[in-house]
Amino acid sequence: MPIDGQDVGLGNTSTRHRLLQAAESLFIEHGYEAMLLQEVTRRAEANSAAVNYHFGGKELLMREVLARRLNRLNRERLELLAYCEQQQPDGRLDAAAVLSVLFVPALRLSRPPAGDPGFIRLLGRVYSDSSPFIRNYLEEHYRPIFERFFEAFCRALPHMSRSELSMRLRFSLQGLAGLLAGQPVDELIAALGMGQFMDEDVLLARLIALVLPMLTDPLGTPAQVLAVQQVAALADTAAKATDAAMQAQEPSRTPRFVGRDTP
Repeated sequence: MPIDGQDVGLGNTSTRHRLLQAAESLFIEHGYEAMLLQEVTRRAEANSAAVNYHFGGKELLMREVLARRLNRLNRERLELLAYCEQQQPDGRLDAAAVLSVLFVPALRLSRPPAGDPGFIRLLGRVYSDSSPFIRNYLEEHYRPIFERFFEAFCRALPHMSRSELSMRLRFSLQGLAGLLAGQPVDELIAALGMGQFMDEDVLLARLIALVLPMLTDPLGTPAQVLAVQQVAALADTAAKATDAAMQAQEPSRTPRFVGRDTP
């Protein structure tokens, strides 16, 4: 008995493609844990059993969603990194160049004919999703790629400890990933351009200029600590003033007794 009417069969790809597209869209919108198979099949206009028929379950479906997008991206990143390093006498890129190697292929794959605009949001969701399945999948499949780029950053920032660099990369790139997951790429491009049309190279340079200080600026200097301490010293005073202002705005809580002759 066919699972999806005339649209299901071992040689059929249309239902499978629609399921992949639906799963990708729902993953971008809600994350892995909140992505319901009932909604996947509804959006794909497929029978409720279609996911199990074509993929064998939610995890295998998501593995294919991720593999068809990330495998190509990471292969391009590795090839580009190797080519760029070959252009340098000592094989060392600076941090801005390593960031460019990460971003340029992703931007290319978000534009036709190589890809589509949803690709950037997919990347943002992948790298910001906290579900154990996504984290384990990335660890299992892309650890060598992460290590390759981490070594490139280590060479770019030789005076920084590996533990500090790891922390900085985590906050900067995961923070950026959360931003990318939440907005369409065209809106982010418009924001970077500040209302002006700009070439993608200029826009990407602006993005890197925003991220780069998180990797290179001094961390917790005495001046930075002093500025925080000066603000923190006034926090209790501001909290008490807020309490007083909110209490003054509250309506009187004195009970109103209504007499027998009250109209």
